[in-house]
Amino acid sequence: MGTVISTSAIDRFRAIVGPGRVLATSLERLIYAKDGSMNQGDCGLAVLCETTGEVAACVKLAAEFDLPIVPRGSGTSLAGSAIPLDGSVVISLARMGRIISVDPDTPCAWVEPGVLNLDLTAAVTHLGLHYAPDPSSQAACSIGGNVATNAGGPHCLASGVTAQHILGMEIVLPDGEIMTIGGPAPDPAGYDLRGFIVGGEGTLGVITKVCVKLTRNPPVVRTLLVDFTSLVAAGAAVRDIIAKGVIPAAMEMMDRTMTRAVEAFVHAGLPVDAAAVLLVEVDGTDAQVTNDTRVVEQICRESGASHIRVAVDEAERALFWKARKNAFGACARIAPNYYLHDCVVPRTRLVEVLAAIEDIATRNDLVIMNVFHAGDGNLHPLISFDRRDDAQVTRVLRAGREIIEICMAVGGTLSGEHGIGMEKRDFMPLQFGIADLDAQARSREAFDPTGRMNPRKVLPAGSKCGELSFPHGELPEGTWI
Repeated sequence: MGTVISTSAIDRFRAIVGPGRVLATSLERLIYAKDGSMNQGDCGLAVLCETTGEVAACVKLAAEFDLPIVPRGSGTSLAGSAIPLDGSVVISLARMGRIISVDPDTPCAWVEPGVLNLDLTAAVTHLGLHYAPDPSSQAACSIGGNVATNAGGPHCLASGVTAQHILGMEIVLPDGEIMTIGGPAPDPAGYDLRGFIVGGEGTLGVITKVCVKLTRNPPVVRTLLVDFTSLVAAGAAVRDIIAKGVIPAAMEMMDRTMTRAVEAFVHAGLPVDAAAVLLVEVDGTDAQVTNDTRVVEQICRESGASHIRVAVDEAERALFWKARKNAFGACARIAPNYYLHDCVVPRTRLVEVLAAIEDIATRNDLVIMNVFHAGDGNLHPLISFDRRDDAQVTRVLRAGREIIEICMAVGGTLSGEHGIGMEKRDFMPLQFGIADLDAQARSREAFDPTGRMNPRKVLPAGSKCGELSFPHGELPEGTWI
């Protein structure tokens, strides 16, 4: 059990935002103790802020009472980044959902952190623009949360993840100071702190405004659905398409188990008997799209594709993408719970890692479904299970650990877009040495010397000064549930 927040502190928070926007009952605190991951934490209090001034005042008050703080957007984090620990004060930014300004000439927009990803694109579509990062949860996830975890999405293969689309931000520091970093200017003066704060998972401050880069809509888009009789063949096609110099806008893959679950849920006409389904989208000028489509089709046939289906219109293209982006929801048809990682592996090792994951599933008697950003090697092995079965939970934890270990062994990284949070925090020594973790801990301390911002996330205990509780490459047993 964490810090118990006094009645006097609660009354002070109510004086800042009003009594209706301070949630302190046991049920309200329980709701804010969870996010989209499998974890549950300890929420001392939730405050629903609507302005930067309210956020700054609440942060100052938390500092006065020495209370830990967890910023929260839509709560869709899959790594436990938005889970409050130690009786933290949750500062919810969900009500800060204004699009402040749009500059179609730069093009960019200033938005509040609670703006939903898909709503931002919908608001600028009439200008021929869109916001490129498109997580599968884009209808629910917020821009602030995307910045916090450096979110990705299917269309980040060619355009880059969130970090490549953030021009500036306003952030409330742990002492309540409001600071603006960067902006629409192409080369802001001073150190570029944007890249440090993007992906900081709320450990450096509370983001209250974001300047995002907008992208012009391509003149032509073509989407192909390709099925294969083996994962090996599909993986080879992905590798060879990139090697040929074609960088599609998106290249997504699903295995047979996932395809069947999705088709039963969405009814998109997916080939349920295929071992693997590859969704490839190319865009650009008419000449570019014609050439890239020809190359993709040729390589897929050479790799052993059974069928190639090109979306005939925007409605069919939207149906293909509806199927892909509903993959996680479709898994509820298999079992009530799922657990997944989002490690990234080199494309040249993709086939090898997929075979290893299949072996892990067999040895642990588990159903593991694969859906992932194939073009950049960002895997999403999804372990389907029932958490009420303790024996299954034990096997799931073991399988999750084995998946991470095999990905790291081939030169991969821990996360492509979900962040580290709680679930992958203790795996950090697999990717970083003692000096690396110490440097990260000291950089974090420069922003948050008291360690009150999103405590016990991202970095394992003892990262500073190499005081790790376990040596580099050795991990404690998983305890995320």
